[in-house]
Amino acid sequence: MKFAAPVQASIDSALDTVAQLPDWAAAVIYLAVPLLGALLVHRVILALMRKASSNEKRSYTRKLVKRTAPPGRFLAALIGLAIGMELLVQRGLVGGAMLNVWPQVFAVLLTLAITWLVLAMISGIDDIILSKYRVDVRDNLRARRMHTQVRVLSRTIMFIVGVIGVAIALLQFDGVEEIGASLLASAGILGIAVGFAARPVLGNLIAGIQIALTQPIRLDDAVVIEGEWGWIEEITSTYVVVRIWDQRRLIVPFSKIIEEPFQNWTRTSADILGAVVLYVDYACPVQALREELDRILDGHPKWDGRAKVLQVIETTEKTMVLRALVTAGDSPTAWELRCDVRERLLNFLQREHPYALPREREVQFHEDQWPTRAIPPKPRDAKDMDESELEDPTLRGEGGAPPPPPPEPPLDGPPDGDEVAAEDERS
Repeated sequence: MKFAAPVQASIDSALDTVAQLPDWAAAVIYLAVPLLGALLVHRVILALMRKASSNEKRSYTRKLVKRTAPPGRFLAALIGLAIGMELLVQRGLVGGAMLNVWPQVFAVLLTLAITWLVLAMISGIDDIILSKYRVDVRDNLRARRMHTQVRVLSRTIMFIVGVIGVAIALLQFDGVEEIGASLLASAGILGIAVGFAARPVLGNLIAGIQIALTQPIRLDDAVVIEGEWGWIEEITSTYVVVRIWDQRRLIVPFSKIIEEPFQNWTRTSADILGAVVLYVDYACPVQALREELDRILDGHPKWDGRAKVLQVIETTEKTMVLRALVTAGDSPTAWELRCDVRERLLNFLQREHPYALPREREVQFHEDQWPTRAIPPKPRDAKDMDESELEDPTLRGEGGAPPPPPPEPPLDGPPDGDEVAAEDERS
């Protein structure tokens, strides 16, 4: 350490020179030089770390360096400021109330700086882990599972670290300790009140840990919650953001995810089955429609080739209900495929079989076209019949064929005397 003595001598000489300046100038120099020196050291270390992470194999560490740069700069400035204050105390330029306040202020700032640095490191590690699992590929189930676990757990840990850091910073003040002691003395009723007030927050926090471990939902899952269909866009420490198909956002607390049922269309796989429902007339040629479905799906870029079927699933008093089932790689693709298949099947029916589309039938009859039937006579009582009528079982209502109806008169009315005479001459 042969260079230590000359360096120490140079520092002492510089301090003596500064001591000869006015107090305000000396105080500025004592504060500025350590502060600028600490920031310079931080900048050099940051440049070395960035250069080391510029290698393609170490590109992941660049995320960590980027995250920790701001809190590291603040911590370095705080250390430089502490060195400057120590010099001021040694030279007798600071005294009185400042000597009593500065230790507590420095402890609070140091605690917050370290807390910020730890949170940045957790966030950087989060980015490093997630960057190794891409969710923009077709088979992204494992990646989405990892993203969900890492994000929920990291944000839960960050929340706990933040609460602990703020608590330690507040405990640096004597008044807070006294308040804490008084609260502990009367912790009975107040503890119950605080417990009820904090129940939603603590419930969502615990539910978030449960979701991270059990994973009923994952990022980019297709879900139906509260009757709304969309995708899981973001998972925070207390709630979930669902991106609905029309670009709205549905905010769902974790407790609702745990306690109430919902639909998850991509729980085990991103592949999904889509249904196209058509209402057609009973005259619709179902087999021709099946062949058209085959032609539509053959070579279709959005169909994954796993399944295709068209069935008659229901009949009503007016129509048949047809359902075409098609498969796709994910829910957005399945939606587009369903719309395309529905449109092309309707175009086929309009073009080739227009009679197969649903229609209302109305049959009209004229008055003389209504069907008629002979009404048998009502049986008569025996007391109103003579002896010859009593021998006829038909008149007594005991069966047999009804009597023939009387002949209908001609349309032109009864014949006159001349027509009767002419008939006699012909006979």
